[in-house]
Amino acid sequence: MILGVSLVAYFAAVLARTEDGWDVSETELDDVETLADLADLARDSAQDDDSVLIFIEQEDAWFAIVRVDGEEDPRIFVSDGAAAARSSYGSVLTDELVDQAGESEFGDLDHLVVELEDSEEEQEQDDEEADARGGVPVGPLGDAHLLAEFGLPSEELLALSGEGAVPGDALEEIAEALGCGEVLEAVR
Repeated sequence: MILGVSLVAYFAAVLARTEDGWDVSETELDDVETLADLADLARDSAQDDDSVLIFIEQEDAWFAIVRVDGEEDPRIFVSDGAAAARSSYGSVLTDELVDQAGESEFGDLDHLVVELEDSEEEQEQDDEEADARGGVPVGPLGDAHLLAEFGLPSEELLALSGEGAVPGDALEEIAEALGCGEVLEAVR
């Protein structure tokens, strides 16, 4: 901490899909204030309308992956919604995810099934905890399927986000699964 200002270590990288694999570069998020800014950053790195991923990590707390495919809406996955919501870059993502969930009348059907299976007491406790955090749940949040077509099933992504997972190690494993582990390590 310097003069009352907390210095939080962030890492951000842009992974642009090309004909030859992934082109990886470290990036700064200083000018990013909205999800639209983040999507523009990704699109500026895209080759044609190929997929672009942005990896964001706050040391030892959480990681996020944002996927942008051409002009489609960005897809977002955050390893721990509540932890990310407490940081400036993470809150940009979690606010968007919470807004999206609120816009859907029925929400995610898998989430609905889980809610129906939970006891009322557990559900009330979960609701109280979510309210205390501004409505952002603890644990993974967003689209866990965003890397499935690149060979990383949602189950594996969720396993890398579980309790005790180390965000930096998780991003390394994700990059390895995508075939760009060495290139990502070179920019870290």
